[in-house]
Amino acid sequence: MASTNVRTFTEAGWQKEVLNADLPVLVDFWAPWCVPCRMVAPVVEAVADANEGKVIVGKLNLDEEGPIAEKYGIETIPALLLFRNGEPVDRLFGGQNGKADLQAMIDRHA
Repeated sequence: MASTNVRTFTEAGWQKEVLNADLPVLVDFWAPWCVPCRMVAPVVEAVADANEGKVIVGKLNLDEEGPIAEKYGIETIPALLLFRNGEPVDRLFGGQNGKADLQAMIDRHA
């Protein structure tokens, strides 16, 4: 079952939910056809649950929201970007990242 702590980001809410957020925001750039994206999804959900109230976690579907991904130079997925005060401050690429990698990234900035 998917975590209720993982949001879905779209262009319509990007400014408010990511760029103007009061907390750091972890964005998982993914696509339904991406096998490594599906592999990292449970890790993202676990991190979202473990950091509730500390960081906002959400997913952005590359196929549906391509212009946002292009703006941040996302060419490889999965890509995990951590935003703080409207700017990307850290990033991880590829499906080999584990929970400890994501948690360390959050701990550096949250």
